This record gives sequence, C-alpha cells and structure tokens, in this order.
Amino acid sequence: MGELKWYVVRSVSGQEKKAKNYLETELGRHNLTELVPQVLIPVEKVFEMRNGKKRVRERNLYPGYIIIHADLGHGEVDHIITSTPGVIGFLGDKDKKDSANNKPVPLHINEVNRILGIVDEAEEQVATLDKPYVVGELVKITDGGFAGMSGTVSEIFDERKKLNVIVKIFGRSQPMELNYTQVEKEA
Repeated sequence: MGELKWYVVRSVSGQEKKAKNYLETELGRHNLTELVPQVLIPVEKVFEMRNGKKRVRERNLYPGYIIIHADLGHGEVDHIITSTPGVIGFLGDKDKKDSANNKPVPLHINEVNRILGIVDEAEEQVATLDKPYVVGELVKITDGGFAGMSGTVSEIFDERKKLNVIVKIFGRSQPMELNYTQVEKEA
C-alpha cells in the first residue's frame, strides 16, 4: 500500500452528498475502501431563523467540492473516482489547459488541518447564526432571568455574536447585553 494523501474532487454543485454516496458505493463495490478510507464534505452547522423559530442546518463550506483521503498510486482508483456519477474530476494542476486531464495535486498538510479543524468544530455543535438581527427589531428573551420579556434591539456586535436589547422594567428602559442564542425574533 502506498501513501495516503488528501485530494479535492470537484462535483456537481448542490449534489455533493449524492456524489459522496455514489463514490463510497463504487469504491466498496470494487473493494478499494482501504485505498480511499475517507470521503468528506466539509460542512458547518448554522442557526437559521424561520417563522420566528431557530433551526440548525448544515451548510457546505466549499460548494461543489469533496475532500478524499486516498492512495492514487494504483491506476484503477483515480479512474473509478472520476467516472462516478456526480463527480466532475480532481482539482489539479493549474498549468494544464485541459482540465479533464489534470493530474491530481494533493493538498498541503496545513490546508488539510485547517479544513479538518473546521469540520471538527462543526461536529462539536459550534453553530453560528446565519441571519443576524437588525437594529430596531422586536425580540423576545428566551433564556435567563428575563425569559419571556420582549425588547427592542439597539446595538449588534456581530464579531461577538451578542446584541444590546432595550427592555422596559418597571416603566424604565434598561439595556441588556444578550447572546444571539438567548433571544428570538418576535412573530
């Protein structure tokens, strides 16, 4: 067995999961799973507000690309990968004009670590809010001692994922700094 390296495979955008499933099925059918032990689609989990409710969904970090850990030293492997439905080919040498005949170029280890680090964070449920709040928007506090109270967004701190909300307590306006996850849009 040769050396396993990470490669980028181009796929039809929006059909990465289908291409990944076809790829894994084909490799299993040809008994090549030991030469391609991992097929990944780098995704991140994001919060999305729909109808006033938070929903977590997965978003592709690199639409149209699949990352594989493979030993391409065996002639059959790269042909099976490129002939799989939904797969366009390898991300390869930029010097060639004919992209269909590109020689697969492995990723540098620092690129792999960066991509896998992002994937690991996604697995740890580190989610970000996809559509943040806007100033002047009416929100309802869902967490903490003031849960159930309504207020108006006065400031947004995108980099910290926090916002200032003005809440009326005993007839007085009080600013409160809250996380995105502690409030929801009021319907």
